[in-house]
Amino acid sequence: MALLYKSTRGDKNYITASQAVLKGIADDGGLYVPCSIPKIGFGLEDTLNMSYKELAYEVLRLILDDYTEEELKSCINGAYDEKFDTPAIAPLRLTKDCGVLELFHGKTIAFKDMALSILPYLLKTAAKKNGEDRTIVILTATSGDTGKAALEGFADVEGTGIIVFFPQDGVSDVQKMQMITQEGKNTCVAGIKGNFDDAQTAVKKAFTNKALKEELAERGYVFSSANSINIGRLAPQIVYYFYAYAQMVKAGRLECGDNMDFVVPTGNFGNILAGYYAREMGLPVNRLICASNENKVLFDFFETGKYDINREFILTSSPSMDILISSNLERLLYHLSGSTEVVKGLMENLSKDGSYDFSADGSCFIGEYSSEEEAFGAIKYLFENEGYVIDTHTAVAYSAYLKYIRQGRGGVPAVVVSTASPYKFAKDVLGAIDGKYKGTDPFEAVRILSEVSGTEIPAPIKDIDKRPVLHNFCIERDSIEEFIKDRLN
Repeated sequence: MALLYKSTRGDKNYITASQAVLKGIADDGGLYVPCSIPKIGFGLEDTLNMSYKELAYEVLRLILDDYTEEELKSCINGAYDEKFDTPAIAPLRLTKDCGVLELFHGKTIAFKDMALSILPYLLKTAAKKNGEDRTIVILTATSGDTGKAALEGFADVEGTGIIVFFPQDGVSDVQKMQMITQEGKNTCVAGIKGNFDDAQTAVKKAFTNKALKEELAERGYVFSSANSINIGRLAPQIVYYFYAYAQMVKAGRLECGDNMDFVVPTGNFGNILAGYYAREMGLPVNRLICASNENKVLFDFFETGKYDINREFILTSSPSMDILISSNLERLLYHLSGSTEVVKGLMENLSKDGSYDFSADGSCFIGEYSSEEEAFGAIKYLFENEGYVIDTHTAVAYSAYLKYIRQGRGGVPAVVVSTASPYKFAKDVLGAIDGKYKGTDPFEAVRILSEVSGTEIPAPIKDIDKRPVLHNFCIERDSIEEFIKDRLN
């Protein structure tokens, strides 16, 4: 019997996995969730000898079960190839305190490559399976990394177009250059005068604007999403939790079958939610430690049960986590409450009052956070003691983990999920390693970081500051729908 998907907000249309991938978001504004979370049909010991591709098939065939074996293996083989600079795809680095799962070995040197390398294949296959012959327009809001990874994945893919919106002053210089220099005749990028939450809210509004969708449908367009609101973006992320577990066992840090913790730098809650799905599918996860930066709305939620966005929005050195409205938390609220009515009410309260109350007691989640000073201290500590360089987001998670174990809440082996190359945030990483480099030009910092650390500059950003700017739009946050219509004209 096929696994069906439904909206978190009560839409009565139950659809298949490929239909959910194609739609991206439900008509009522809810997110698609599986009606039940399938259990793995393989033993954990079997994963020890699996390649990343082999493990991806075993996991994804359960959660995207209306894709045939041939279709799914074709998507996986197309995604996880020489685009990654290591055959391991997601290698594990061991430190004295924990494992560090490196998810930045793809074309855009950020963890979004892990899912956005496969999403175009999943989407094109879904369109063919469901008889969709209109041009699929990918609408995406980004806090920095999703945008470039989505642009790279969909550039010049036949039958698609992609429009990405990012906060004009809320991403790193390298992140911005990666996006505005993107090639591809079907790509479009625009900065907005606002923050990520503004961009995400406007894009969600466009998805649920019936008049806009009907107008564009008449012209042969249909919307979909590359954000983690799309289950096709979220599902592939489940794989690397199983892969990390197997690597910890093979490294001798863990006995097969024992519990372990994952520490995840968290903004929109998609990455850590994939860890929750892995746990529910049968991975022995003890705790999922949700690490926040100074925009600690999630930390406060897990501590108090109150989710409240009525607070100052802080620009930090970990911009991909500068988020107050964590969209994927809605999926967790559904899984914990089991009620679409509850979720619908909470989302209405969030829209109206900017807050809601919900107890997540008894779940596997623990909230922790790091200040800027603590994150910079983690970068300096790891470099000086182990010669290992991490980015600012990974530093938030690593610092949060050190606080967690100092409080006596550890006890089992842990993996910190590393979400980006330090070169994407070279200016801040370099300044953390040695204060004399503070204020260095961001692109010069890339070159100096290579010299100081003795590591190579990743090919995707080498001389990125010398590439021509191809997208120079900057628009008001309330103009997104008009901009979409203009670009599709």
